[in-house]
Amino acid sequence: MASSTVTSSQPERPPRPNLAFRRLRGRRSPAEFAALVRRAAREIGERVSCDARYIGRVEAGEIRCPNYAYERVFLHMYPGRTLTDLGFAPRSSVRGRAARTAPEAPGVPEAPGTPAGSAPAGAPDGSPGGDGPYDPHNPQEPPPRSRLRPNRGDPHAKDPLNHEESDVLRRAFMTGGGATVAAATLAPLGLTTGAAAARPPLRRVGTPEATAVEEAVRRIRLLDDRHGADGLYRRAAAPLRAAYALLDAGATRQTTADRLHTGAGELAISVGWLAHDSGRFDDARSHYAEALATARTTGDPGLEAHAFCNTAFLARDAGRPREAVRAAQAAQRAAGPLGSARLMSLLALREAGGWAGLADRTGCEQALGRAQAFFARGRSDADPEWMSFYGEAELEGLEAQCWSTLGDWRRASRHARRAARLQDPHFTRNIALYTAELADDLARAGRPDEAAQAGLRVLSLLDQVQSSRIQTMLAGTARVLSPHRRASGVSEFLDRHASVPRTGRI
Repeated sequence: MASSTVTSSQPERPPRPNLAFRRLRGRRSPAEFAALVRRAAREIGERVSCDARYIGRVEAGEIRCPNYAYERVFLHMYPGRTLTDLGFAPRSSVRGRAARTAPEAPGVPEAPGTPAGSAPAGAPDGSPGGDGPYDPHNPQEPPPRSRLRPNRGDPHAKDPLNHEESDVLRRAFMTGGGATVAAATLAPLGLTTGAAAARPPLRRVGTPEATAVEEAVRRIRLLDDRHGADGLYRRAAAPLRAAYALLDAGATRQTTADRLHTGAGELAISVGWLAHDSGRFDDARSHYAEALATARTTGDPGLEAHAFCNTAFLARDAGRPREAVRAAQAAQRAAGPLGSARLMSLLALREAGGWAGLADRTGCEQALGRAQAFFARGRSDADPEWMSFYGEAELEGLEAQCWSTLGDWRRASRHARRAARLQDPHFTRNIALYTAELADDLARAGRPDEAAQAGLRVLSLLDQVQSSRIQTMLAGTARVLSPHRRASGVSEFLDRHASVPRTGRI
């Protein structure tokens, strides 16, 4: 990023930790607190991409003052308090200050297309307060979202600060010289296609590009949690190509290179999951292998464990249970030194799924016992960011799948019912998944009326969720229920299921 020629009357100071905000989090993990923030945002009609990393940046003092969207959410969560009470600096102290980011290495030129003396997007404290001038003649810089879609009822609609932090990151990714590869890959939704993804970058890349890759991973996961994979897979391929093009360009610092490798690997896993969940098993296998190769190249045990974790899940779904067991065991070996009991719990569940596929009830029960024991140890700071989805609901849901595979429908339906009840409303796709699992288990357990009611609940969610996995499960349930049309609700379920259009591969 280019250095600004604008000077300040005060020298740059290291971030001061926001202890007041940290106290508000209490004993919750950053991921759990981020989920509360997202829930509060939905209550007032805001949309924020809050995650554990954002909470960490606030607590570290990197974000001295949040943007307006986050401000409204925080003040909604803590009525009667001001931003100052929450540990933030007054907006007047950061608003309008030009961003000044020192080059990551001597001799790194200014980004092509960046006017001399202009500031890159973002204030020096990491908040979107600076938001450098919009250049209408720069074809690589789309107008900020606040200029494209003003909210006439919002007094802040014309304020350049009024957009989410992720918009700033996307603009930094698109306007920086090293991000030419991604000029068309991070649109307002963060995902689109574009030929620019195949072009080599113009210079070595730095922190803004690494941050943008990480943001792309979060956006994909957020959209998948809400809507499922079918509509996202093709659009997610361009950011993945862009991320690996940035790796080929090289980074100005080793720490940045490490972030890029981890980010690209996590992005490959996320895109692989979209392929996996939409039934493209060969594509998913390729993406997971790419992530594993990246992990092995850089010696990243966390990324390696994640890649093996997803490989095990894919192998189970693809009918290769022995491979699922081996991959899950390899993941546990990689994850052992990381110190995350929750990660070890999830990996034990992946192994249990493989044993269930081999009809090895003893091996499955032993792995389930380890999963529950690790889970009982609770969360820790060592838990990977990508595991924010893994809570009691997911534990119950995966155990339900194991018992279902073993043919114990009564036990499976009990766990599936718990999973659906415990799931955070934010994870719409998982609610649909667990309820579809419940419907199928009940149908096979000889309880067609209850199965039909569960199936109807899933059908009511299909306007929000696109997942081939869920549709396949519903189709199986419909086949099992077909001979039971006279049971209460079954005829309605079968008719509604038959009228639902099948989503094609996008």
